[in-house]
Amino acid sequence: MQYMLMFYQPAAEFEQRNDASSQAYRASWVAYADAVRQSGISLGGHGLLPPMTGTTLRVRGDKRQVQDGPFADTKEQLGGYFVVDVPDLDAALEWAARAPCAASGGVEVRPVFTATAAAGASQT
Repeated sequence: MQYMLMFYQPAAEFEQRNDASSQAYRASWVAYADAVRQSGISLGGHGLLPPMTGTTLRVRGDKRQVQDGPFADTKEQLGGYFVVDVPDLDAALEWAARAPCAASGGVEVRPVFTATAAAGASQT
């Protein structure tokens, strides 16, 4: 099954990405990403730039609403993701638990919508 692991991080962790004194923080992510890739389960993934670099678009009627930065002001923001192919949810959760942000933020694990996943969902 394919799952997306979405890494949610507090603002302080986004700041650590460019802080020269945060070598341990960066090293923990490099080690995690290397482990995911070397395991052979990775179908892709990337870190994301900080939330304030994003733009949110919503269409209401025939008008666009464009807002700089994230739409919601939350304590944690999406910092990156991996799409993995693992046997089941338990395996995906094991990989999610190893992410450096699991202790300080969170990791959302969600099945990827594929023809196989859709067929399985319709049988329940």
